[in-house]
Formats: sequence, structure tokens, C-alpha cells
Amino acid sequence: MSLRRAQSQRTRVPNLKSRKQPTPMTRIQSLTPLKPLDGADVHPRVQASAATTSPPQAQHTLQFTAEAQPTKLPIAGFYEFFAGAGMARAGLGHRWECLFANDFDRKKAQTYRLNWDGDQLLCCDVRDVGQDDLPGYADLVWASFPCQDLSLAGGGAGLKGERSGTFWPFWTLMTDLADQGRASTLIVLENVCGTLTSHEGKDIATICRTLQQKEYRVGVVIIDAVHFVPQSRPRLFVVAVKNDVPLPDSLVGDGPCGSHHPRTLQLAHDRLPEDIKKGWLWWRLPPPPPRTLDFADIFEEDPPSVSWHTPTETRALLSMMNQVNIEKVHMAQRKGTRILGTVYKRTRKDETGRKVQRAEVRFDNIAGCLRTPAGGSSRQLVIAVEGNAVRSRLMSSRETARLMGLEDDYSLPTNYNEAYHLTGDGVVVPVVRYLSQSILEPVVAAAFQDGR
Repeated sequence: MSLRRAQSQRTRVPNLKSRKQPTPMTRIQSLTPLKPLDGADVHPRVQASAATTSPPQAQHTLQFTAEAQPTKLPIAGFYEFFAGAGMARAGLGHRWECLFANDFDRKKAQTYRLNWDGDQLLCCDVRDVGQDDLPGYADLVWASFPCQDLSLAGGGAGLKGERSGTFWPFWTLMTDLADQGRASTLIVLENVCGTLTSHEGKDIATICRTLQQKEYRVGVVIIDAVHFVPQSRPRLFVVAVKNDVPLPDSLVGDGPCGSHHPRTLQLAHDRLPEDIKKGWLWWRLPPPPPRTLDFADIFEEDPPSVSWHTPTETRALLSMMNQVNIEKVHMAQRKGTRILGTVYKRTRKDETGRKVQRAEVRFDNIAGCLRTPAGGSSRQLVIAVEGNAVRSRLMSSRETARLMGLEDDYSLPTNYNEAYHLTGDGVVVPVVRYLSQSILEPVVAAAFQDGR
């Protein structure tokens, strides 16, 4: 059974940064040739996003809890591997007790200790973690192992890569626990959706077979964070449960069901060997609750972590847009009220086939997927259009945290790049909460009732 220790207390560090004065807006009519503003109809997606933003409140509180009531079960214990700064821990919530956490990144470990009781955290390479470091029995093991070698932007090394290949020393540790009779009821592996197609589907097949060989049944769901926060961020979750745990009929279907089993996942399942399919679970998830936040709701008017661009810098950003994206700015101008958008710089081929850097903007009140700059993508920018005036800047540290579902009392690194790397490399908090309420807590409750 689980250890029932008192839930650890979170430590907060006050934000002592001073606020900066805003930079004057850039008048883009004088900077780039724009078509006359002739009063043409505004694109409906832009029209839907045309909401003025109110000044930020002293304390920004985000409400993401799923409508379904959490299962009433005793406090369950979990181990958190590749923990980062504890976003999975934040999502699991008060019914789960962290018994052990591990990450090799010392800067992330510092932030983890700022926000959580650091006694559970061991900062080292997962290869250096031993059985004796793991206390008691964990009902759940959560592992958000590195995605770089599995992502479409990575080098394609897959599970053989130096970073994503850390799955194997993690799994060696799980095997050792199983041999001790301490196999967890549940194991959740979180990663990018590219895992499904890595090495033509061989990597996801290897993961599933590896779990099944240790007497786990396996199912995969894909959850897009856009259902909970204004960020497009689909992620893959491998949810494995021990063979001898009875599952409520409501948790498992006979086939794919709902948006969490998209066509890409179904095709990946179809390519699996027949022996793996026999131990496959089609997890059922309830419809996500309606999202209550748009990007305008998490926007900072005058962020302390970044400055608004100078007119020259905004001019340079606009000059990187092709005609399609400039037209999006035109449509935002026509509204006459402030409209917020986000921008990513991407490498594209021009008309001659030459690779150039382009700025691509969206005004649908949803941010693009946060990524770590080290992963090959640029940092995301914010653009504010109000009539003919435009301002631009980097997305602030706090805005990235809000896009990950972190509350404003969550302490971030003071260094901007470190904060951006931490949030861009994390798991979205309300997505974890939704998965926990929908599958993890009911499964653990069933295991308790069965006497495990």
C-alpha cells in the first residue's frame, strides 16, 4: 500500500522585479507598404479574437480543473522522473504524494526546490539512481523522458539517441523494482506525438512491448493542451497498468473513441505487431471542459522580464512576413481595437527555393506550441495591433508559465532564457490534472479496493 506521509508544503519566493515603462508603438503604415484600409470584411477567426485586454490583476489566478469530480481515494504515492520543475506534480494535485523526484538539470532543480519541498528531489543522471534511492512503494511512476530524438525537429535517432535513449536506464530501474516486488500500479510516459512515427513506428512498438514484458497493459492517448489553456500543444501519453488490476468498464472501450484517439494514433496502432495489440487498451476519456481562457487573458501589459521592441526592431519583424502574414496584420488593423497575436520565426523556402527566415503570425487568441530554443525553434513573440499602430516583443516569462497552466505564485528563474527553457520543456498542468481525474485516480481506487 502507499505511504501516507503529510503532504509537503510549497515555498514561495516573492517577485522583487521593478516594472518597466512601455515603448512607443510602431506606426507600420510608414514602415511597410500596406494596402489601403478600405473597410473590407474582417476574417471571422480574426473577428472572434478581437477582444480588448484589461490591465493584469495583482494576482493572476487560473482555473483549469476538469468538471468531473475527482475520485475519493486515499493519498497515493508517486515517483516523478525527468521532473523538470515539477509540473506533473503540480497537475497531480493534493491527492498524490511525491515520494521521489529526479532530474539531471541543476538549474531546473533549483526552481523545483523553490516551489516544492526539495527533500524528495535527487539531482543526478537517471543512470546514477539506484533502487535504494526510491522509498517505499509508488502507485504511479511518471516519466516525461526527453523528446529531442523523437520529435520531428530532432535528428531522428529515436530511442537510440543520447537524450531520448535515457528511457532505457529509467526502464532498467523499473525492472529492478519489479524484481523486488515493488512494481507500480501505473506508469505514465509523456512525450511528443512524433513518438508514433519515429523509426516508422518501431519506437512506439518497442515501448509498448517493453512495458508488456513486465506484465503491463498499455494504452496511448493524445491530449492537446488547447482544450485547457490558449496554447496549441498536443502531447502523447502512454498509460500502462499492471495486468492484475481490475479496471472499471467505464475506463476502457472496444476501440478508438473521441478526440484523444486521432487518426494518426489509430494508424500507429494498426502498424503494431499482433502480439502487442493483444495487450492494448483503448482508454476512455470524458470530453474536456470548455476552455475559459484566451491568450488575451494571460497577456501582460508591461512585463518585468522583457521589454517592448523599439520601432526599428518591430519594423525588422514585419519585414520578415510574407504577403499572407502581412494581410493578417492588415485585417487586425481594420478592427480599430487592440488585437493580440503571437509570432514564430521559421525557416522557409522562398520563390527561388532559397532558405530564408520568415515571421509567421496568428490572431486566433491561441499561442503556438512553446518550445525550448535549444530544440531548434526560435522563442515566441507577442504582437499588439491597435489601428495602424503595432508593438512587438518576446513572450514574457510569466506568460509562458501561464500557458503551461502554472499559477502566478509559482516561482520562475530570474534569467529569461532559463525560465523560457523550463516552461517550454514542461508538461501542461491542467492536462495532467485531467488525465489524473479521468484515468489515474479511478485506476488507483480500483487497486485499493482490490487490496493491492
